[in-house]
Amino acid sequence: MDAIMLLKADHKTVEQLFRKFEKAGDHALAHKRKLVDDIVRELSVHAAIEEQVFYPAVRARAEDLSADVLRALEEHHVVKWLLSELDTMPPEAERFDAKMHVLMENVRAHVTEEEQYLFPEVKKTFKPQELRQVGEALGLAKRAAPTHPHPAAPDTPPGNLLAGAVSAVMDMGRDALRTARRKAETQVRKATRRPARKLEPTMTMDSAGESLPH
Repeated sequence: MDAIMLLKADHKTVEQLFRKFEKAGDHALAHKRKLVDDIVRELSVHAAIEEQVFYPAVRARAEDLSADVLRALEEHHVVKWLLSELDTMPPEAERFDAKMHVLMENVRAHVTEEEQYLFPEVKKTFKPQELRQVGEALGLAKRAAPTHPHPAAPDTPPGNLLAGAVSAVMDMGRDALRTARRKAETQVRKATRRPARKLEPTMTMDSAGESLPH
């Protein structure tokens, strides 16, 4: 898969998650929290591999696209701050939905800019074989990319390569801890549920005066 196809596939995955969030009801708090967790992960990985591999390759090959890449990096910066807030925000928080809608607006605008302008220009600059090589590099970078946003970390090489590796290790531990904590909370809720009371049978009298349960 070449670089453009891979990045567009990421965009499609995120858009599908956005639409599921938009369709979720006001009271579907647990479902929304799960969707946001998935969105945080997908966008964190996507931003990291673009910053580590795709954008540097574009700037190295096409100097006239540097301004577009710098704007894209600033758009990433805004999105990562929103993600960092949503990452720990409870779904019942007053601004949870509002913050998600602002995130979706920003990401959709960013995707439109990339797919309608930047990607076509990149296709003119890179040969098909080169795009496949960049795609392979993006695929490898995905395996070691951070799964949470780190908006204060460097977003250009070489700083982002080292910071990304460290963040990825930290995120693995963070994800494991979060999963264990949520499982424990679920078990506690199940254990503390009160058992349903058994209803005592009511008694009626038959024609002979005998008591009959029913």
